[in-house]
Amino acid sequence: MKEQQTAALLEALGSQAQQASYQLASLSSQQKNRLLKAIAAALTENSDTILAANQEDISQAKENGLTPALIDRLLLDAPRLKAIIADIDNVIALADPIGKEFDNQLLDTGLRLSKRAVPLGVIGVIYEARPNVTVDIATLALKTGNAVILRGGKETLNSNRVLCQVIRQALTSLDVDANAVQLIDNPDRSIVSGLLRLDQYVDMIVPRGGQHLQRLCAEQSSIPVILGGIGICHLYVDEHADLEKSIDVIANAKVQRPTVCNALDTLLVHRLVAEEFIPRICQHLHTLGVRFVGCQQVLDIVDAQSELSQVIDMQLVQEGDYDQEWLGLTLGIRVVETIDTAICHIRRHSSGHSEAILTDSVHKASHFMNQVDSSAVYVNASTRFTDGGQFGLGAEVAVSTQKLHARGPMGLEALTTYKWLAWGDYTSR
Repeated sequence: MKEQQTAALLEALGSQAQQASYQLASLSSQQKNRLLKAIAAALTENSDTILAANQEDISQAKENGLTPALIDRLLLDAPRLKAIIADIDNVIALADPIGKEFDNQLLDTGLRLSKRAVPLGVIGVIYEARPNVTVDIATLALKTGNAVILRGGKETLNSNRVLCQVIRQALTSLDVDANAVQLIDNPDRSIVSGLLRLDQYVDMIVPRGGQHLQRLCAEQSSIPVILGGIGICHLYVDEHADLEKSIDVIANAKVQRPTVCNALDTLLVHRLVAEEFIPRICQHLHTLGVRFVGCQQVLDIVDAQSELSQVIDMQLVQEGDYDQEWLGLTLGIRVVETIDTAICHIRRHSSGHSEAILTDSVHKASHFMNQVDSSAVYVNASTRFTDGGQFGLGAEVAVSTQKLHARGPMGLEALTTYKWLAWGDYTSR
């Protein structure tokens, strides 16, 4: 697309989104919930059309040689679509944060001050693969009175077109500006660069994708960017852990859905339980299709059991493996001397997403939670819980791994800001 055409397209998208945001900001909670119900009903009514469009994307993905992990991410089947629609009901049930007033105070000057929660305005979201993101972001944005400009990946273009068309039809049916939800369906990458500089209209950029996309947005955007979505997640098995119960938690964290950002990537095992536990967990995960990369101590422990070493797929860890978000059935394992060794490993290799400790020691659990600085830290639980729905947020826009404005799963509150309200009596300073 020519530069002038790109500029004109983005100018139109931004202006339309901003105008739509003004209308959204004036809607009551009841009106917004009615709108979300209409979207849920429209998605249900058009399920067959949505699934057919997704099958086109899946077929093209296979023809283009996309990895099984990526294909799983973009897949929509009937159960997944039903779950996405059910999440809209969860968002409807949540309290609307917009309009809430807090931090009320009366100053010595006679001014009465308070803060009021308000929408951000226009949010630009750039994402890859998952079509569920289209629905999640649209519903969360509408619930908080924000307009959105969506730019999904080319690999899920057919799905996103149909989803956005259905959502926009639902908006129109209730006399709400359809431009509250807009999709950039042109795969030209120059449009992304242009969107990142559309600060006249867009108030926040949320990239949901790999490290390259995150860095591109951080380096090129003139709009505040919420970074996240890359999950190099760790789980530490302490010497005081219940090893029997630990097996199921680790299997859940690794295998339940290995292609997502909150799946387990590296298992750290205390040396005092390593000889007993590593063969057990490797044997169990092997039956679930997992392959392994491990430090030399891990290999020595496995090699000491000849029957096990002949069966499982275990490779010596290579440089960079512990910095890898596997997004598949590969697990890194390392034996560590102490809990502090585990914490140092996490500090060096973590992306700041989700970490967990398995232990029956309250002291060790407290030490781990105090010293590990990620967006979500667990004691005796799977990292797979880092999710907007699981956290009671209804859904999520993204999982932020940064520390300003929002952190962890971003639900309704993360899509708001506030303004100061000051009441006087013809008061002068």
